[in-house]
Amino acid sequence: MVRIRLSRYGRKKLSSYRIVVISSKKPRNGKYIEKIGFFNPSINTNNIKNKLYINIDRIYFWKKKGASLSKRIPNLIKMYERSI
Repeated sequence: MVRIRLSRYGRKKLSSYRIVVISSKKPRNGKYIEKIGFFNPSINTNNIKNKLYINIDRIYFWKKKGASLSKRIPNLIKMYERSI
């Protein structure tokens, strides 16, 4: 099964996340199929476009293929769609 979830990168205490399509059997930071966005919660700004980017078309493409979303992804999608 394929999942859309966050993959952590960055340095200690300043984490950033890639939004990736990955097999559910792979570890959190394992090799992913496709990178479809990023989320950087450590940036303190009101401009959401610097903190978050999601390729919405690719999200819908993978959902049609049967990919499931992790718990955090739907909230990030809502936040991104409000900022557009």
